[in-house]
Amino acid sequence: MPTPIAMPKLGMSMQEGRVVAWPFPLGTRVERGAIVLVIESEKAEVEIEATASGFFRHVYVAVDETVPCGTLLGAITETPDESFDADAFRRAHDRPEAPRAVPVQANAARPAPSPAAGAPSAVRKAIAPAARARARELGIDVARVSGSGPGGRVTREDVDAFAARERDRVEVAPGVALEAPAIGQGDPVVLLPGFGTDVAAFARQTPALATAYRVIGVNPRGVAGSDAPAGPAYDVAQMATDAGHCFAGAVHVIGASLGAAAAIELALAHPERVRSLVLITPFVTASPRLVAVLEAWIALAREATPLALATALLPWLFGAGTLADERARARTVRGLAEIAVRVPAATLACQAAGLRAWSGTRANDLARIAAPTLVIAGGDDLLTPDAASVARAIPGAQLLVVPGAGHAVALEAPDAVNAAIEAHLRIGRRG
Repeated sequence: MPTPIAMPKLGMSMQEGRVVAWPFPLGTRVERGAIVLVIESEKAEVEIEATASGFFRHVYVAVDETVPCGTLLGAITETPDESFDADAFRRAHDRPEAPRAVPVQANAARPAPSPAAGAPSAVRKAIAPAARARARELGIDVARVSGSGPGGRVTREDVDAFAARERDRVEVAPGVALEAPAIGQGDPVVLLPGFGTDVAAFARQTPALATAYRVIGVNPRGVAGSDAPAGPAYDVAQMATDAGHCFAGAVHVIGASLGAAAAIELALAHPERVRSLVLITPFVTASPRLVAVLEAWIALAREATPLALATALLPWLFGAGTLADERARARTVRGLAEIAVRVPAATLACQAAGLRAWSGTRANDLARIAAPTLVIAGGDDLLTPDAASVARAIPGAQLLVVPGAGHAVALEAPDAVNAAIEAHLRIGRRG
């Protein structure tokens, strides 16, 4: 019986992956557990193990191609010469996921084009009959669904993707819903991403945590599929309040950078809801360098392409080791550009305004944090170099400084970060 090799879904935000390498030549015998494929997803290369022993028989997706999760990539057969119909196997096992469309209000990089002179003011959307039927079945207004088919035609897959995205959304205020995808089972762990990022910033932590925990990522206002209400600022205290609506009871909270600020607010305002706290590259007073980089970030987001923005941000977020590795540098830029598309300049401006207003307001309150706390810092972090002082101010807090890592330490040194988080969560569970 042939065994399929498909593009895996390794995290809550992963939608597609790129084939980096097929380590074995066709016809080679592979053992279960051997590395049969290397993919790139969400700024990292991941080795995929064979789920069965046999012979590497067929490749459907070549190196350097990017395909949606669920796409059939290759096949393993039990013997080298058994009957194998590659086309029939593809029809039976190729199940690509439709990409999740980003709502216009959360990614309004450019205005919609004006209709041509004499054209009707409303254009009838092309909708496949199967999509219309699926929308009726799920109770969805198909007019709200973006189409990915030819000419923007709405497909059944588009409707299913829209339904999945809606299931992830949680109302946090009247008319405001946040995207809060979840994965795994067990005690809940809540992830709060930093400035200008979404839950993909935890791409290297989510799969590891999901083996033992229910992992809930919270995309803040204006990010990815979360609503972007009008206003001059997205306050840090409001971010914490919003996050609190996305889970029930007491949880383990992990926040990075601006997300760490929201985690601090949550631990101070609602200590009964925070079982343990992980603060990655935290700050309580924004440095002049951090403020300047945020201003440049916003300006570039307004004027430059996502790829150009990612290229400019790279040396501020990562350490010398990543910057010296050409392959890692290129991979990381691609991943940052994907995130940049999901966080428009208007959202960045609101986040920066909230960050500046919060800066310096909580330095004297850290001693009131009662939850077991782990602080993780990058040894080469240029943006929040005072993380160690945050750890010293919180009673009993543990500190991990990762040498050579920059501000994006969770992406740059995932093994060290994950090991520290998992050990800390075990302490929090006992508590």
